[in-house]
Amino acid sequence: MATIKRFEDLEIWQDARRLSKEIISISKNTELNKDFKFNAQIKDSSGSVMDNIAEGFERNGNIEFRQFLSIAKGSAGETRSQLYRVLDNDYIDEEKLKYLVNEYERLSIKIHNFITYLNKQDFKGTKFIDTKSSNS
Repeated sequence: MATIKRFEDLEIWQDARRLSKEIISISKNTELNKDFKFNAQIKDSSGSVMDNIAEGFERNGNIEFRQFLSIAKGSAGETRSQLYRVLDNDYIDEEKLKYLVNEYERLSIKIHNFITYLNKQDFKGTKFIDTKSSNS
């Protein structure tokens, strides 16, 4: 696996961003745009997926990164649940629901697999490197 230097390079972040843009499009281009509280809620949860991936990465610690990935995975599940409410309110059709639910399930699996990968790594993160001993 190549070393990732920026969270923007992570496939899971790119996928989360793409899906968040789809939610934003629904929030602007359907009657959901008049349901202000629900509109804000689903945009927040979908944005939370990508934001938690980014924040965890920027913490420079493997343990914290895994914690934030877990939160991102939870937000993906929250968004998936909200999509059923979007359907139930007739803001999207069954076909759009199936597509987005499938995409969020795939993203959740990718996040889970990445957490599993990180669990097997000895590297704790750059914040745990002892800079004092490396200067001697």
